[in-house]
Amino acid sequence: MSEMTDDLDMNAIVGTHDLALIVLDTLRHDVAVEEMAAGRTPNLAKLVPGGWEERHSPGTFTFAAHQAFFAGFLPTPAAPGRHRRRLALGFEGSETIGRGTCTLEGATIVEGLAARGYHTLCVGGVGFFNLRNPLGNVLPGLFAERHWSTATGVTDPRSFENQIEIVERSLAALPADRRAFTFVNVSALHQPNHFYLDGSGRDSRASHAAALRYVDAHIPRLVAALSRAPLFLIACSDHGTLYGEDGYVGHRVAHPIVTTVPYAEILL
Repeated sequence: MSEMTDDLDMNAIVGTHDLALIVLDTLRHDVAVEEMAAGRTPNLAKLVPGGWEERHSPGTFTFAAHQAFFAGFLPTPAAPGRHRRRLALGFEGSETIGRGTCTLEGATIVEGLAARGYHTLCVGGVGFFNLRNPLGNVLPGLFAERHWSTATGVTDPRSFENQIEIVERSLAALPADRRAFTFVNVSALHQPNHFYLDGSGRDSRASHAAALRYVDAHIPRLVAALSRAPLFLIACSDHGTLYGEDGYVGHRVAHPIVTTVPYAEILL
């Protein structure tokens, strides 16, 4: 296992490795860093031994952020400068496509990876993936295989375990030589999350952290399911959320707590 450097050539990864994008929906950067530093997310610490990287999200809520992600615009490093992207779509004028960027064909990286022979799998979580209405079909509709139920949604305290079961079953059914791109929208951190904190009747920063500890407990099982082949894994948040800071609750506002997200790249 190794964390990525800017020397990585994604053209050598795409086609030879499975790919996974695990979005810890709503995870705050400050909470992720604090929990890891305190030793309360030991499995994520093993997966990301260098710690979470601070990045800026392209969106302040799930739909906007994921539209950008699937266009090849993942969270941007917080340091100034032009940052070369790992995956991109060809269009004139892009200043972040460089040597080592894998440039795909199509309107989204999901379509581009499918054209390269990847099976594309979406395991939805929050409402924008619920398959119940036209809007809830936009993002999952990009994938050849997509799943959502209330068991994977925000109200089920075992949502992450239920999502992992789908990943295990779906990837086990693929031929060994078929490459896969797996996307999981982890819903557990999103409100409501108060049920992860004993005795809590309302969502709070503390219950948000408790939800992260729940996710951490099951990360090894997800990684095992994804490790059917050499794997390039991106784990990140799409945006943070507010619990009363500066008078704000929730997200969809350009507050630094919302726009600053944790990010990691791992080669397994």
